[in-house]
Amino acid sequence: MTTEAPTPIPADEASDPARIRADLITAIVFIALGVAVAYFSWTMDRLEVRRIHPSTIPGLVPFILGLALTLCGSLLAIRSARLDTRGAGAALVRVLVSWQAVRVLVVLGLALVYTLGLVGRMPFWLASALFVFSFITLFETVLADHPGSLVRTLIWATVIALGAGLGIQYVFGEIFLVRLP
Repeated sequence: MTTEAPTPIPADEASDPARIRADLITAIVFIALGVAVAYFSWTMDRLEVRRIHPSTIPGLVPFILGLALTLCGSLLAIRSARLDTRGAGAALVRVLVSWQAVRVLVVLGLALVYTLGLVGRMPFWLASALFVFSFITLFETVLADHPGSLVRTLIWATVIALGAGLGIQYVFGEIFLVRLP
């Protein structure tokens, strides 16, 4: 009977103090978002008056997803809190002002413009097409590590955006019969 010593786990990015601190902040955001989703899903109308079966009530799936998000955020918070984060403040600031952080902020900005500015003010297919076009154009030219040809990017972005916008409208509006905004 041979007993082998456990192989040590190599240090990687997961043990970086800045990553640990960023994980803790992300965990707090996930927990807050999960609790909010679960709460608002729980307070949705149940539609008992219409004799809808309890397992098909509106808000059931978002409630379960909110609980899952809260659970995952809690696990991430526990893991991050258990790891050593001394000296993580300066490293976290370096991560937050990096090129990757700029890309994340651009994604958040595009998503906010799409959801709060475009959807509901124009046909859904057009709003989706504009979002996809903007996303592809920005990330293939301005925010790319190795930008491609602008003309080629604009052509592909237009084709993909129109295909996505019209495809989403057709699949959800015609096949699944979902009323889109």
